Formats: sequence, C-alpha cells, structure tokens
Amino acid sequence: MTDSPSASSLIIGGAASSPRAPLPTLPPLALYIHIPWCVRKCPYCDFNSHTASPVLPEQEYVDALLADLDQDLHAVYGREISSIFFGGGTPSLFSAEALGRLLEGVEQRIPFAHDIEITLEANPGTFEQEKFVAYRKLGINRLSIGIQSFQQEKLKALGRIHNGDEAVRAAGMARQAGFDNFNLDLMHGLPDQSLDDALSDLRQAIELKPTHISWYQLTLEPNTVFWNQPPELPEDDTLWDIQEAGQALLAEHGYAQYEVSAYAQPGRPARHNLNYWSFGDFIGIGAGAHGKLSHPDGRIVRTWKTRLPKDYLNPAKSFQAGEKALTNDEMPFEFLMNALRLTAGVDSRLYPQRTGLSLESLAEGRAAAEQSGLLQVEPSRLAATERGQLFLNDLLQQFLN
Repeated sequence: MTDSPSASSLIIGGAASSPRAPLPTLPPLALYIHIPWCVRKCPYCDFNSHTASPVLPEQEYVDALLADLDQDLHAVYGREISSIFFGGGTPSLFSAEALGRLLEGVEQRIPFAHDIEITLEANPGTFEQEKFVAYRKLGINRLSIGIQSFQQEKLKALGRIHNGDEAVRAAGMARQAGFDNFNLDLMHGLPDQSLDDALSDLRQAIELKPTHISWYQLTLEPNTVFWNQPPELPEDDTLWDIQEAGQALLAEHGYAQYEVSAYAQPGRPARHNLNYWSFGDFIGIGAGAHGKLSHPDGRIVRTWKTRLPKDYLNPAKSFQAGEKALTNDEMPFEFLMNALRLTAGVDSRLYPQRTGLSLESLAEGRAAAEQSGLLQVEPSRLAATERGQLFLNDLLQQFLN
C-alpha cells in the first residue's frame, strides 16, 4: 500500500516536532497473538504468563482476541498480513478448534499474504501428535519449540515440565506432523553449566535438524523468582568460552548467525522476527501484547494491551492500556535498537523509508559510534562491528537524545 499525502509539520505528544516526511510505502504488517497461560511459571520468565486453571477459557478468549483486533482495523485498512506469531505463555495449550476459529476470524478481517508465515510456540510437555497434525492442517506452518536444555538437572533448575527424552521426541513429532520448518529454543549460561554441558545441549539440538535455532544466554530479569533468589551462574570466562565455541559449532553445521541470538539454515530466518528487527509494523492482540503501526502521514505509534487475563476478558475494561506516538528525537534509538541486532545490519536507505527522517538526523551519533569502533564505517549500511555486537547497549547510547 502506498499513500503520499502532502508533507506537514506533525504535532506529536502534545508538542510541535520538526517536519517528518510522509512515508512513501508502509512497511510489511505482521500480527502477534498473545496467549498468556502456561502449565507452570518458570523461575526465569519475565513474560506476561500465568499458571493455567484446569479448564482454559478458550471460547471467551478467542472472542476477546477478535474483538480486540476489530478495534485496530481502522489503522491497517487495505493492508495484508505477512506473518502471524502465536506467543505466550504456551499457545499449544489451546485446542486446534480454538486456534482454527481464531485464524478464520482473522482472515475474514485482514487478507493473508499468499506465502504467509504462521508460527506457534509450543513446549515439549504439551505435544500430542493428533493435535499437532490438526495445527498443521489449519495453515500453521512453523513451530518454535521451547527446549532450553536436554539435561534433566538443568531442566529441573529452570522449572521446566518436560525431560530431555520428551524434548527429543517433540522435534520428531513436529516433523511427522508435517512441519518442515521449526525452531528450537535453547539457553546457555545455566546454573552450574560447564562448557561441555553447553556444547552437549547444542550438539543434541543440531542432531535434530531444526531449520532454526534460537540460542541465548540466561539472564536474571526483575520480577522473577531468579531475580529474588539468584542461582549460581557460570563465571564470565566460562560464558565467553561457551559463546565462542557454540557459535563455531553452529557455523560448522550450516547455521548462520543473522541476529544476536538467532541462527538459521539458508533461507530459513524467522520472517516474523526479521520484520520486528527491520522496524516493520505489527498489530499486537491479547493480554499484554504490544504493537507498532506506521501511518502514511509519518506518525508511528506504539500500543500495549491490558496485561492481566481477567481484566482483558472483562467487557467493562478496555483492551488497550495505552499508546505512544514516537517523537523525532526518539526515532534513532527506536529504529537502531532493532536494526543493529541484525549481524549484517540494514541498508542505510531503510532508515528514511521506515521513519520519514533523513539520514542526516543520525549523523552525530553515527560519527561517535564509528569513532568508538562500535559501528561499521560504511555509508550504505547501518551495521554494528563485532565489538558493537558485544556491547550493543553502549552502541545504542550514542543515539539517545
């Protein structure tokens, strides 16, 4: 969709901003659907997830999701969805019937791209062959399986409900159900984890031949059990050894790193996440979901939804908890916070295309970041150096106003 209204000075956040060009072309549009329930809350998890009751309110929640989407439709009229991601929580707790009704309702409201990517997060403890065959028949064509580790003592420390054998079986069941594109989520830097432990997990994951591996370090986040009762984590030297050896092992087996913690076989990066990192648009529906939508006149608005499931399901309460239009001063950080996660960065021309601002608005921060060795000196691209990838927060500080 293209639209070219006349350029004008925008009023954002109640104050006049410097002129921002209208966007010649709106970015790709994705849909994030949050299903907030899990069997048990993990001690490291800071996502909006809640322990499920014996009977989930599937029908009521699907009704609420579609009503939530209805309220966002005015901002995306005429556009199509390029990807859908069911996140959580554990979306695979929902039945195929519930997800089918939801997908049908979404497609009635917004057209799907002919090659749409639809990803469902799933945990090994929720795998049932019949259910996953039914998911595939719905058009869900990608799974993201939360393994974290294959070692029982590590899984127990992380509060996971599955064991290593179930994790291995889950990958096989995914393939048998017709999923030829799936991701395995794996953590490193776990309590008492050695280099050999970490590489053993990674070798096991590679042996299962997923098309994509998300391999990331355990971090202690506020408002989690681990934050209040921190476990003993490996020392920095061990963490560094794990990172270097793991990246080499993944590369050796054909998994190219394209983002800070994402590794994919050729042609298999996660399209939904690439859209996030390239400052694309996404609608967020569900309890606590976030969204970001661009408008042809140059406005870019972030939204967030009511967090608690009981409030989200309460018809007396609004789905939307808040929204914020990004100001020109915020735009460099907002754009680069995503784009610089990509190991290859992005074409410099993407910045004015996605923000409506000129490249000159980055000049001061760009010069400082290049001088400090954190940003590549390459006029045609915005990309972190290897050092910049390691110190991404320091790099982004150069673009804070």
